[in-house]
Amino acid sequence: MKNKILIMLAFVMTFALGFSVKSITMEGSNNEQSLRKVTGIGGIFFKCKDPKKMREWYATNLGLNTNDYGAVFEWRQGADSTKKGFTQWSPFNEKTRYFEPSTKDFMINYRVENITELVGQLQKSGVVITDTIETYEYGKFVHIMDIEGNKIELWEPNDLEFEKLGLTIGAKTTK
Repeated sequence: MKNKILIMLAFVMTFALGFSVKSITMEGSNNEQSLRKVTGIGGIFFKCKDPKKMREWYATNLGLNTNDYGAVFEWRQGADSTKKGFTQWSPFNEKTRYFEPSTKDFMINYRVENITELVGQLQKSGVVITDTIETYEYGKFVHIMDIEGNKIELWEPNDLEFEKLGLTIGAKTTK
């Protein structure tokens, strides 16, 4: 009888230990994945011959509320619909150097969480980071290159300050 109890206890302890190890291992994986999480599109940037005319055309024909920087789309965040989110749309002059080292005519800005930790993970994965993290009141930014040479802007937004900035310059959002 003692042997059956000891065997059963050993089995339970082995199961519990295995479950604990798996939970810890999975928790580490989930943390790493959450560091890589893109939460949305932060902006679409593209080159054109005449950004001013392009902004006017989109305002007239598609109803975008444009300003000197393009247009801002306002939306509600899926994870918490009480919070606003913003996506920037910006035409750039075709001669801009902002997209370099990419030779492409567009750049996408992705909204991310925990940009500092994310950059560390990207560096470990061998992703080309083209600059250092820059911090502004409305968020943190860094640029990376994808495997086909597209420059990507990562933005950890501070939507409250971004909205304040828009109000300061008199910009209206497109809803």
